[in-house]
Amino acid sequence: MTIRPATADDAPECAAIVCEWLSHATWMPSGPSRGELEEMMREGFPKREVWVAEDEDGVAGYLSFAPGDERIMGLYVRDPGSGVGKALMDRAKEGRDHLLLRTHAPNEKAHRFYEREGFAFTERDVEGGEGVTEHVMEWRR
Repeated sequence: MTIRPATADDAPECAAIVCEWLSHATWMPSGPSRGELEEMMREGFPKREVWVAEDEDGVAGYLSFAPGDERIMGLYVRDPGSGVGKALMDRAKEGRDHLLLRTHAPNEKAHRFYEREGFAFTERDVEGGEGVTEHVMEWRR
């Protein structure tokens, strides 16, 4: 597996990963279409720090930061439990002493992953952008 900076050309595979995740997150309201996601990613990836994990089958996951910030905006993987999320998180921690993220309250598997990665809850049940309650988690070296 290779971790590298994302490019606009990664947008189709990353959008497919998010759409697959959305299809299983029955608690999420309907979001943008795959085409809309792809277009947002094509425009957004070059403007922010985004890391892609790539294996022999293509893009296996990605992690994105808010522009100029230490806030993780998204972490999505093709095959949860495959080690891709850990590899991306390890890359995100390189050279940093602090990370912050928001996670959807119903996404308990993600909470367990973030806790294994050393994140702790700092706020619970805050209003989320998609109409789903979120928790705030923080990591410090």
